[in-house]
Amino acid sequence: MSQLSRRQLMGVGASTFLIVKPKLVRGTGPALLKAGLVGCGGRGTQAVLDLLSGTENVEVVAMADIFEDKLEQSLARARQRRPDLAPRIKVDPDKRFVGFDAYKKLIATDVDIVLLCTPPGYRPEHFEAAVSAGKHVFCEKPIATDPVGVRRFMAAVKKAEEKKLTVVSGAQRRSQQEYIETVEKIRNGAIGEIVALYSNYLSGPVMHAKARDPRWGDMEWQHRNWYSFLWLCGDQIVEQHFHNIDFMNWLMGTHPVRVVASGGAAWRPREELYGNIYDHMSSDFVYPNGVHLSSHCRQYPQGCYRRVDDLIVGTKGRSNGLDLGTKGPVSPYVQEHINMVKSIRGEGPYINHGMAMAESTLTCIMAREAAYSGLEITWEMIMNSRQDLQPKAFDYKLPMEVPPLPVPGQYKFV
Repeated sequence: MSQLSRRQLMGVGASTFLIVKPKLVRGTGPALLKAGLVGCGGRGTQAVLDLLSGTENVEVVAMADIFEDKLEQSLARARQRRPDLAPRIKVDPDKRFVGFDAYKKLIATDVDIVLLCTPPGYRPEHFEAAVSAGKHVFCEKPIATDPVGVRRFMAAVKKAEEKKLTVVSGAQRRSQQEYIETVEKIRNGAIGEIVALYSNYLSGPVMHAKARDPRWGDMEWQHRNWYSFLWLCGDQIVEQHFHNIDFMNWLMGTHPVRVVASGGAAWRPREELYGNIYDHMSSDFVYPNGVHLSSHCRQYPQGCYRRVDDLIVGTKGRSNGLDLGTKGPVSPYVQEHINMVKSIRGEGPYINHGMAMAESTLTCIMAREAAYSGLEITWEMIMNSRQDLQPKAFDYKLPMEVPPLPVPGQYKFV
């Protein structure tokens, strides 16, 4: 990717992403916009409420999930949490799609906006389908769990740019006024030249199931407990620590060129419930100008220390990434949807976060693979990696053997 395209894509805030007026964009103008949700978990339900609470003349008219119970629960919860928004959640029974092909059925409707909120293993395929159908996309982070998926997503991003389709990221910091203003001031020399970066995401375990229902086949079980399985979640550094690493890439205007990392499972038992991901990881990234990012993430049980923060060290001072800015009028989770709708209607700058999201996702995968393998992984290595974690068939009862927990020195990077 050229430095020009990177600067365009990694600018300060949504307002600096490819600032052009959309042409022939579906939904441009005052007409009512219709949105559909793919992935009806907690994040998807909240995305619906954030979209509707921040915008007018937008309705949610379709929902899709592989589980009917998840879809119905999401619909009920959205209406219960915000009764004032319920009149704009108009999801008739014939617009509630269930199954592994549910996303295709939703995308085939007359929705203008598709909210992609499934586990990230599905993101490349779903995004590609939405773009091919000419839909605008709100795309939760990360955008893939393996390099093959990232490259597939990147190809679709280019098509979205050609079609002037709006693509907004779930990386809400890019829509948060404190971060936007702080990044701008740091780039203008507020703390001098950047010499070191630090990020921490020390949180608790994310478990979507307490035990396996004996009626569930392997594939259904892995979806019901998706955060424990690598192909669906990507491990913590990809699924959760993405926020810190994406912020640092945005601040630096590029991605790291290499990384060395370490990690493992200190407390997670080698039992079916806990899948095949690590519970801690530390990474040392190096950016093209030689600046290091020291990154630490972990998911430890209740009672352990918690901390999510960043530190940017400069020759004239330091910042936590948001202390040089002022608080915005609305939540960044709502602001990102406001920005998206303005982009679609031509009332604001055109936004396409796609390539920035792809680079940040690949940065996280690069560190994960370094920790798993014990190797130093470069950007060129990860860009050319053949790793493809996705199953080739999908069925609720499909037998699926879970790969063992990666062991450095034995695990093979491909």
